[in-house]
Amino acid sequence: MPQERQFPRGSRVDDLDLSGVRLQLNCLGSAAERAAYRKSLVSYLESHEKDLDEDSRRRLRTNPLRVLDSKNPEMQKLIGGAPRLLDALGKESLAHFEGVQAILKGAGRPYEINPRLVRGLDYYNLTVFEWVSEGLGAQGTVCAGGRYDGLLEQIGGKPAPACGFAMGIERLLALIATPDGRASPDVYLVNQGERAERFAFNVAEALRDAGFSVVQHCGAGSFKSQMKKADASGAPVAVIVGDDEAQAGEASVKALREERAQQRVPIERLPDAVAGLLFGDSNDKGNP
Repeated sequence: MPQERQFPRGSRVDDLDLSGVRLQLNCLGSAAERAAYRKSLVSYLESHEKDLDEDSRRRLRTNPLRVLDSKNPEMQKLIGGAPRLLDALGKESLAHFEGVQAILKGAGRPYEINPRLVRGLDYYNLTVFEWVSEGLGAQGTVCAGGRYDGLLEQIGGKPAPACGFAMGIERLLALIATPDGRASPDVYLVNQGERAERFAFNVAEALRDAGFSVVQHCGAGSFKSQMKKADASGAPVAVIVGDDEAQAGEASVKALREERAQQRVPIERLPDAVAGLLFGDSNDKGNP
C-alpha cells in the first residue's frame, strides 16, 4: 500500500503560504434594514457635505453606503463618526452574523469585523467578506464576496439562497511570488507532439488534483528548448510527455535540481513519483 503523504502545496487557502492576508467580515442585514440605515447615513453625510471629497459627493447621490469604503485619508475621521450599519440590524440578522462567526471560530479561522465593509452592489444581503493584504498598496483586496439571497428571484428565477465571490488572480500571484519576483512551480510540464499536447492537459490536472503546482508548456518548441524553460522556471521537477508516452498513458519524471535517475511511470503513479523527487522518498529513487 502506498504511503500516505501530506503535500505542502495545493488547493487549500493555507497551502498557498500567504502572509499578511486578513479576513474581514460585515453584515448588511436585509433590504429593509439597509433602507432604514441609508436614511440615517444620508442625513449624517449631508450634514457634513462640505467636508466630503468629490468622489464621496457623487456616491452620496448614487450609492451612499460606498462612501464608507473611501480610502481617502482625509475622509477617515468623518467616516469614523458615521452611524454604524451593525447598530441598525434586527435580532434575526444579528443572530445569523453571530452564527457565521461561530463557524469561523470553531474552524480556528481568525477574522476581524469591519463595519465599513459594504461591497459595491445592491443585491448583497447578510454576510459580506473580503480577504485583504497590506502588501498590495491601495488595491489590497485579494478575494471578496458575500450572500445575495434575492438575486435569483430578481432575474426571474425561483427564490433561493445564494453566495459567491470574485478573486483577483494577478493580486494573488503577486502575493505568492518568490522573493525574486517569480512564482516557482513544483512541476514544469514538457510536451511535444499532437497527441502529447492533448494528453498533457490530463497530466497537468492529475498533478494539480494531487496538490502540486504545475506550469504546462504551451506552444511549439523542441524538448531541448522546453527543458531550458523548465530549468529557468525554478521548478524542481520536470514531467515530460511525448507521443509515445501519451499513447501508453505514461509520463517521464526528471529531477532538475539534483542528480536522480529519470523515471517513466503510468499516469496513475505520477503523483507518487513526483512526490518522491520533491520530498525525498527513497522508495521512488532510481526505479520506475
